[in-house]
Amino acid sequence: MENFARTSPARPSIKLIGVLAALAVAAIPAAAVFAQDRAAFTVVETGRGFSTLQDAVDAIGGGTGTIAVAAGTHRQCAVQSAGSISYMASQPGQAIFEGVTCEGKAALVLRGREANVSGLVFRRMAVADFNGAGIRLEQGNLTVAQSWFLDSQQGILTGNDANGRIVIDKSTFSGLGTCEGAGGCAHSIYIGDYGHLRVTRSRFEKGRGGHYVKARAKRVDVASSSFDDSAGSSTNYMIDLPAGATGQITNNWFVQGQSKENYSAFIAVGAEQKLHSSDGLQIAGNDARLAPNVRRNTIFVADWSGANLDIGPNNLGSGLSRFERR
Repeated sequence: MENFARTSPARPSIKLIGVLAALAVAAIPAAAVFAQDRAAFTVVETGRGFSTLQDAVDAIGGGTGTIAVAAGTHRQCAVQSAGSISYMASQPGQAIFEGVTCEGKAALVLRGREANVSGLVFRRMAVADFNGAGIRLEQGNLTVAQSWFLDSQQGILTGNDANGRIVIDKSTFSGLGTCEGAGGCAHSIYIGDYGHLRVTRSRFEKGRGGHYVKARAKRVDVASSSFDDSAGSSTNYMIDLPAGATGQITNNWFVQGQSKENYSAFIAVGAEQKLHSSDGLQIAGNDARLAPNVRRNTIFVADWSGANLDIGPNNLGSGLSRFERR
């Protein structure tokens, strides 16, 4: 995956990558890879193979374990109701979950203590209520690393967990979002009232409606990521923090395309409610511009919260104004 992060000594330090390294999912032992010859899903700790992902999840139950996912296209899904489970591709980018959802929600429905996802591809997820996702997180912590969410109604959709933490690193979200449903829009990432969302070194592109990142989390950190809306269609904001948030939006690269449902801002803060304080939210070191041949005026940061935002230096292209209070 290309890394579009733009950093320089003059810009704020991110202080996130070291933390992510500590959270990174460990490599799959070689013995588990060999076991893939016999089964699509292998519980690494026991070496036991399964033909269905749900059976592998159930074998771990309320404990802690790792499921190695063999290369290939897997038209199945699973619900994790307990425990701490890591879902890891034996070959990153080659283990694909396609077009099958559980409970009318997602390929992975997660409501256990914790889940880690590494190297997997989720594509073509669609359900009747237009909220089909690669991952539906209902509670607990989630770490996603080097994974792909493609051509679906949503990439990651969550419920609320005020004590929960979500980390997304080095992942791609492409061809996601829709505003077809009567209940409102779906988004590339839609995070509920969580304690903390951290997104780093990730790419968002080719949105098909809604926002690229919409998060009601109390703290939101988005850093060293790219938002390429040049091939988007009927999209809205790049980052929407509708309930307010502290944290940082730093060292990202933004391009707004022509086809927009709402082009009035790149980043929106507090547009729906004031659930969380936004005092001190840092927005700095970003590069933002319109796509070539797009001619309009718009706002980089639009704020409804009335908070004391910390908007530092950002490199803004033609047609962009720095800030507007709404």
